[in-house]
Amino acid sequence: MSLPFPTTPSSNLPWNPRLAHLRCLAALLVLMFHVFHAFFGNWQPHPDAFGFGWLVEGHTGVSLFFVLSGYLFMSIALRAEGALDYGRFLKNRTLRIFPLFAVVFMVAVSVNRDAFRPQDVLYLFFSNIGDPPTSKQLMTGAAWTISVEFTFYLIFPFLARFALAQGPGYLLRLIALLLLFKLGAFLLSERPTHMIYSTLLGRLDQFLIGMLAAQYAALYILRPLHGAWVIGAGLAVWALLEVQKCAASFFSPDPVQVAWLAWPTVEALAWALVVLSYAHWRGNLWSWLGRLLERGGEISFSLYLWHGLVIFLGMRLLGTPDWFASWRVNALLVGAGVLVLSWGVASLSYRTIEAPFLEMRGRYVVKRNHVTLE
Repeated sequence: MSLPFPTTPSSNLPWNPRLAHLRCLAALLVLMFHVFHAFFGNWQPHPDAFGFGWLVEGHTGVSLFFVLSGYLFMSIALRAEGALDYGRFLKNRTLRIFPLFAVVFMVAVSVNRDAFRPQDVLYLFFSNIGDPPTSKQLMTGAAWTISVEFTFYLIFPFLARFALAQGPGYLLRLIALLLLFKLGAFLLSERPTHMIYSTLLGRLDQFLIGMLAAQYAALYILRPLHGAWVIGAGLAVWALLEVQKCAASFFSPDPVQVAWLAWPTVEALAWALVVLSYAHWRGNLWSWLGRLLERGGEISFSLYLWHGLVIFLGMRLLGTPDWFASWRVNALLVGAGVLVLSWGVASLSYRTIEAPFLEMRGRYVVKRNHVTLE
């Protein structure tokens, strides 16, 4: 069903359905990750789940989201030659994420009303550190990433300007400095793995690697890529997650995992390869699958924030399903059910909460010393 008003995914860059497909993939990975651990995995490492690293460590979907953000916005900056209106850029990003995030935050505050403190309102800006109300339950827990993402938005126009002026070397130097700061923070923190996982210090290089990928594409990818690149990139991510599941699981009881000093960086490099190869793939998906994934990318933000509620309700109704002897079969069946229900909720959320605010966005690309609006 079409909306009563048109929706433009972005007025600043031509629509690329491939990036929407990848956003859908990122949301699905996080959804299945939460399904597995909420119903079957008990938030523990599972090194024995051969071939299912993508499920056991499916939080990697967050890394894909961050790499995609860096890639998308750097692609816009490249087309604009760095001429971005800072105020209008932030207005667009606020209209994109704040309305739905505010709803989720209101739900979290309501659930935790008896423990609410006036200063908790500040967690609207810091949903990933301290003791935010959104992180007290699974149904709103995914909101921790929003503060990390928005902090990147605050500095992106400056990063893009400097990267275009100085070339990719600027971003590489910044990543090197981040790794040095990570080392110091790692040695100071009592739980460095969790610190790196959930803070901008641990995640900023993922955005920067996405930006580097966009610069690389503009300079060197001059023709569509063969499908072997897509397959190879996908297998590289799959193998990396298999290694993580066995040797560097986020759920390891050891809070100090040296591998996590570089893990987000390595993970981002693998996802950047996926983004580059798929965005420039010369082939096409089946039309029905492409349309489905494109729709999933459109509603991915709602799908990401609301699937926890569906999982919570399912846990209350189903407990731990043991329909078949194999947990793999049970997990895939439960995941399919959660996906269908979450898709419906996300579609409703997109139409009701997101789309009206998205129509309020304008152009933030500066042309000839003035801002052009649509």
